[in-house]
Amino acid sequence: MTPYARRGVHGQTVEALARRILGGEIPEGATLDLVALQSELDVSLTALRESLKVLAAKGMVDARQKRGTFVRARADWNLLDADVLRWQFEGGRTTDADRSLLHNLAEVRAIIEPAAVRLAAERRTEADLVALEVALAAMGRQEADPGDAVDADLAFHRALLAATHNELLERMEMVLESGLAHRDRIVHSAPHSEDPVPAHRAVLDAVRDGDPAAAETAMRALLDQAGRDLARLHGPDATAGSDATAGSDATAGSDAAAGSDDDTKGGGGQ
Repeated sequence: MTPYARRGVHGQTVEALARRILGGEIPEGATLDLVALQSELDVSLTALRESLKVLAAKGMVDARQKRGTFVRARADWNLLDADVLRWQFEGGRTTDADRSLLHNLAEVRAIIEPAAVRLAAERRTEADLVALEVALAAMGRQEADPGDAVDADLAFHRALLAATHNELLERMEMVLESGLAHRDRIVHSAPHSEDPVPAHRAVLDAVRDGDPAAAETAMRALLDQAGRDLARLHGPDATAGSDATAGSDATAGSDAAAGSDDDTKGGGGQ
């Protein structure tokens, strides 16, 4: 799904409502007072209702006769939606809910990225390698500010998923990107984090060499480093999901990718 465009009063109203819900200011099950919200947000009732339609499409609110518009249970929210993830992390805060989501995203990365990088090693094109090199070069610029470093890291991981030439895996960047950007902002703004370039270089070298096993090993090392960086800031519980990378042989997604070596080798032209 294409991320919601932040534009004008309508976009600002959507985001203001979403943040209140995600932050717990408007709790699950609460019935919304549209007249009060209209006054607080200084928008027309039409604009407010249109904004609520966006949130309804993302599973966050619903409306019923006699009950009105209410916040649905968190279990109904589309937490994989790129906007919902972005709203969860935006604002520079790191709440318990954010830490829990970072933990969940670390587990998702540990399942997806090692398997994806195996495919990238088998299928990458010269254009893919160029994109990875450009991102890595930007990551290594000493004068880069934290924002540029975040953008470079996102570009690298986006290029890796693109190098799988699997359109469903490519779409996963919309799921991973918001959490990865938030993690990067925390890490790059803190002193004494590990230099990310060598770990990313090892991944790129293995992908260039067309070595799926080495690429997976390098990616797991990169994820372990990411876990250590966050653990230094938030404690080990914040990134417990990265422990999954230590058990690489047990990861189902990795096994599936490993089994594909013989079947897909030489299929890089797809």
